[in-house]
Amino acid sequence: MNKTNPNQDKTVNTVTGASTIALWQRHDLCHAKEDWLAEEAPVALVYNGISHVVMMASPKDLELFALGFSLSEGIIDSPAEIYGMDVFPVCNGLEVQIELSSRRFMGLKERRRTLAGRTGCGVCGVEQLNDIGRPIAPLPFTQTFDLNNLDAALNQMRDYQPVGQLTGCTHAALWLNESGTIQDGKEDIGRHVALDKLLGARGRAGWHNGAVLVSSRASYEMVQKSAQCGVEILFAVSAATTLAVEVAQRCNLTLIGFSKPGRATVYTHPQRLKA
Repeated sequence: MNKTNPNQDKTVNTVTGASTIALWQRHDLCHAKEDWLAEEAPVALVYNGISHVVMMASPKDLELFALGFSLSEGIIDSPAEIYGMDVFPVCNGLEVQIELSSRRFMGLKERRRTLAGRTGCGVCGVEQLNDIGRPIAPLPFTQTFDLNNLDAALNQMRDYQPVGQLTGCTHAALWLNESGTIQDGKEDIGRHVALDKLLGARGRAGWHNGAVLVSSRASYEMVQKSAQCGVEILFAVSAATTLAVEVAQRCNLTLIGFSKPGRATVYTHPQRLKA
């Protein structure tokens, strides 16, 4: 059987975050055909010249990722505390150089920790287990959401996953306003990174009224990131974990899982919702 090398025809498309590659299908192992794969790259976030974290991510919307990560990890409270940002290709990956205000950089150095990529696990690389449950001020009860407006957003989620439509390999995070209209959506190979990108876009745009919808399960970290950024309502397409529910209950976040057309399971604080 004469098989060609599927990697010979690989091309790179960093604009979309996907590349084409020749590959074989089960029904025809003799002929390779071109198909799409999602790109994955190590992305280092460097604050004032010091590398803080390296994450595996889709190589697009990286400035929004850096901003959202900085907000959701409590490194900054406002986008105004970042004075500049540049993205550079380095060593088979990408580096986002971030210029923090002096006050915020001093605070970062005080609680410095080494993190590994968290595409799948939010605990990986955290030196202090206590940092998993870092204190977050309880959220106010200022937001409401009519569950009748959820289905339309769910049906449009794929529109915000262009790489996912090509590859079947990304998660999405959407910001919904009070009427259920999608204000923006971001995608990434990692659910946490997709959420950070969305939180960065939200922080830049200044949206406050609304809710987050993610295409994945709801982990404790996604709850914690959302609450840190003042998000009061989080919808997840899949289930929530026990720790996610515990954190949501403690910080007054309304957490909903199994968000599908005609269905929703409310884990915490249902008083924000209308049916």
